[in-house]
Amino acid sequence: MCFACEDPDRSGYVQRLRDGVAERGWLVQGIEGAGAYPPWAYTIGLSGYDLPELVVTGLPVEAAGRLLNDSAARVLASSPPAAGDRVSLPGGTLLEVVALTEPGVHLVFAADLYGPEIRALQLVYTDARGRWPWAADYRDGLGGQPVLGVRDGD
Repeated sequence: MCFACEDPDRSGYVQRLRDGVAERGWLVQGIEGAGAYPPWAYTIGLSGYDLPELVVTGLPVEAAGRLLNDSAARVLASSPPAAGDRVSLPGGTLLEVVALTEPGVHLVFAADLYGPEIRALQLVYTDARGRWPWAADYRDGLGGQPVLGVRDGD
């Protein structure tokens, strides 16, 4: 759990998020990794446009923020990807889109602002050798990118 989630002034934090979304259109909430739990991040605010929020796990918070901000800008300029879509990023990284099974459980602050019925898509990426996290040899068996939904067609 993150500090803000446990903060006794949680309602004040939620209001700051609401104000930030009103000012900028969306925000990225990053959660640092701890122990066996890898870092992850998600957008807050796309739900206000009737779009799914975006999530990424296993990346350092700054890298996740860049990916999510770039992706949110693309989604707002065009349309969201669909579960099962594969997207190539500049530099050759490949993403697969996975719909979250229970977004309201994982995206606590987005659910606080928009309700537990929010939708979310995870941007799942390959490792340096092009392997997906559902492969046994992903990152040579080290894991580190939890997938928060079921792949389209699985």
